Amino acid sequence: MDPRARLSELPQVDEVLRRPEIVAAAVPRWALVEAVRREIGERRQALLGGTATDPSVPSEIVVKRASGLARPSLRRVVNATGVVLHTNLGRAPLAERAVARVAEVARGYTNLEYEIDERARGSRHEHVAGLLATLTGAEAAIVVNNGAAAVLVSLAALAAGREVVLSRGELVEIGGSFRVPDVMRASGARLVEVGTTNKTHARDYQAAIGVDTALLMKVHRSNFAMVGFTAEVPVAELAALGRGNGIPVLFDLGSGAIVDPATLATGIPAEPTLGAQIAAGAAVVTCSGDKLLGGPQAGIICGAAPAIEKIKKHPLMRAVRPDKMTLAALEATLEIYRDGRAATEIPTLSMLAAPPQVLEARATRLAAALAGAAVVPVMSAVGGGALPLAEPPSFAVALPGPADALDARLRAGDPPIVGRIAEGRLLLDVRTIAEHELDSVLLALQSL
Repeated sequence: MDPRARLSELPQVDEVLRRPEIVAAAVPRWALVEAVRREIGERRQALLGGTATDPSVPSEIVVKRASGLARPSLRRVVNATGVVLHTNLGRAPLAERAVARVAEVARGYTNLEYEIDERARGSRHEHVAGLLATLTGAEAAIVVNNGAAAVLVSLAALAAGREVVLSRGELVEIGGSFRVPDVMRASGARLVEVGTTNKTHARDYQAAIGVDTALLMKVHRSNFAMVGFTAEVPVAELAALGRGNGIPVLFDLGSGAIVDPATLATGIPAEPTLGAQIAAGAAVVTCSGDKLLGGPQAGIICGAAPAIEKIKKHPLMRAVRPDKMTLAALEATLEIYRDGRAATEIPTLSMLAAPPQVLEARATRLAAALAGAAVVPVMSAVGGGALPLAEPPSFAVALPGPADALDARLRAGDPPIVGRIAEGRLLLDVRTIAEHELDSVLLALQSL
């Protein structure tokens, strides 16, 4: 029989929607309607194309499809890759104090730009400026919506139409193909390259300084490493050169460490901190909030009061200013640093500091849920454009069976579990699986 002859057997949309199991499904009606329409449409095309002979539309398929349509696009996932600051998975998870603060300010009105005691308009930047100054030693600070914006608005305010001197070895490209020269061009500043790819000396900066020089700029190579026959000018030396010529130094720190991660655990290399760069003499230091700082996506700008005030007044600030939830999360995160509890309460730092015996015990517990699973030593990564040479030792659960199929099943779960495939095996690195997520992972493994 010609499959096209069965087109008349396709059910009507209303007919499917009246089925008791469809009516009883805990799914919004709009999703059920759309799922039925799509399913009938695909069955029709399959019959016309001769790739199917069955015109029926099973209820369970409709409900499953409708559930998928109704599911939020932005969802929580379990990060079992071992990459602590996984850019594709949202980088730094927030501390519980930050999560609670965001929920508190999101559900009602706030004093975002209101001075309660004075009954007058205030500034949103004041909520975190004092904490940042205290933690970094800076005279002043402001916050924008991300790290690239921090660099953009700083250059626009301090060097638009003038020259900025930067080493060729620091013309970096960050994630998403955004390059420092492109950001500089967008700001209106003119780039003056000095030195070579692998070596730049103070005399190179000095030779490039002219009457049109507005800034000496330095960019931390936080997302790659340069080794071998290399030389660069430290911030302190560059700042001294700048003072001798009446030119400020802008340092894009990028990774945004307040605490040197080398102090958290053995095997993690040292990383320059915000406070150290301010103390070394940088007039402006910029960084991201969702990398080693362990807070929300934000761009932090710290430094000398005159420079920060000039940046704050630039028209671009209106376009890149942070919202109330970003400021709430950042303030709560900075409070944890102030209170001396960062290593235990900020997830990024606690993951990096997790001792091997804790990680091995976590992996052993998960491996027991699935016959044939094994605990294997692995190397994790920091990720997120930070500490490119760091490979903290960890443990992972190696799952038995075809890696691609297992990976697809775990990613289809609720919540999705994202692992990594290496040497033909699916590995779940426990360094990035939080304690409160272990039960979810256990259930997913048992279901396999």
